[in-house]
Amino acid sequence: AYNIHVNGVLHCRVRYSQLLGLHEQLRKEYGTNVVPAFPPKKIFTLTPAEVEQRREQLEKYMQAVRQDPTLGGSETFNSFLRKAQQETQQIPTEEVVLEVLLSNGQKVKVTILTSDQTEDVLEAVASKLDLPEDLIGYFSLFLVRETKDGAFSFVRKLQEFELPYVSVTSLHDPEFRIILRKSYWDSSYDDDVMEHRVGLNLLYAQTVSDIEHGWILVNKEQHRQLKSLQEKVSKKEFIRLAQTLKYYGYLKFEPCLTDFPEKGCHVVVSAGNSELNFQLRLPSEQLKEGSFKVTRMRCWRVTSSVPMSNGPSGSSPGKSEVKLELAFEYLMSKDRLQWVTITSPQAIMLSICLQSMVDELMVKKSGGSIRKMFRRRVNGALRRSDSQQAVKSPPLLDSPDASREPMAKLSSKLTSVSLRGISHSSSANDVGANDFHGNYAFEGIGDEDL
Repeated sequence: AYNIHVNGVLHCRVRYSQLLGLHEQLRKEYGTNVVPAFPPKKIFTLTPAEVEQRREQLEKYMQAVRQDPTLGGSETFNSFLRKAQQETQQIPTEEVVLEVLLSNGQKVKVTILTSDQTEDVLEAVASKLDLPEDLIGYFSLFLVRETKDGAFSFVRKLQEFELPYVSVTSLHDPEFRIILRKSYWDSSYDDDVMEHRVGLNLLYAQTVSDIEHGWILVNKEQHRQLKSLQEKVSKKEFIRLAQTLKYYGYLKFEPCLTDFPEKGCHVVVSAGNSELNFQLRLPSEQLKEGSFKVTRMRCWRVTSSVPMSNGPSGSSPGKSEVKLELAFEYLMSKDRLQWVTITSPQAIMLSICLQSMVDELMVKKSGGSIRKMFRRRVNGALRRSDSQQAVKSPPLLDSPDASREPMAKLSSKLTSVSLRGISHSSSANDVGANDFHGNYAFEGIGDEDL
């Protein structure tokens, strides 16, 4: 059996024959031209080298399917992964109570089936809160890790190919929780949410929580005004004032490392307002701040790697040795692109943030609305909207800097499903087209910007 890891965590175990069955089903539905080639059957027993070669081919196959907007969003692919997740974790289908947190720490208990997918659980939470159906798409469920000070470290947004109950219980750690938060970036959408009492309360609770945790910057005078609005219970005015503050609507990440502007810089990254904001501490202890606009990122990729000195290539690395990196190629000036790398256990969540910012920009560009961005039920099956289907990664772009220290590549790509194992490739330069997430919102710099 092959272990399929999603975002560095074991999702399920599947056999070659099960993956072949999935491939045949996809071909039947979408045709041979759309579905990538599948590693062929062999008559004789595989040698160890052939076993590893097949594992690599299957990993590439699964990543290619996941990255294709049609196949990756298909019910066939997602239900295969959900079923495999449930079977691997040996959790029978039964009714359970799942606890979902709100930003203010309030717990919402929903009665669901262990086999309910992310969308079903989100709908159950919305129904319990009396959140109207047309506002569900503005919110998402996130897997978080509770930190000692009561704040949250974001692990990932729960995807359509997983079962939230199984995902959280299979981690066997009470620190992991599921939280409901808004899932859009442009604060002008707050108006839609604030039209309804429940939407307003959820947004207000999240804003208060972000201010309390220091995610939104507030000076003494602003703090006084906010307190006065809180006392008057003027929730809309409170949010309106908060919208004018620095880092409103941003997601703040744990301190990590970056190689920009030089190697070994400590950085706190925040994502919001179509940018990644860096608060840097240089090796010289100097403090700096700057932002990278998502429209200037030509492409990005996530890699998880382990140093080559880590024993034989078949050995399974310990959790602490796996290093996650997000690297993006940035247009620094009119004709100069540069790779910037962030080394963080939250690299995948960062990448998911980038992708959703790009999706939102593309929908706006095409004149669509945020309501259309979210999948709707069609004949009982979940379908992505056309606007989301249209955002597809461009072909292969230049490889990153080859002079980086050699390491074995374990897996690549933000929400990609990876079959874990260490490949024999020792060059960071040895990357295929599927490792990259190209950016359709990328813009060149005009003379007026320089």
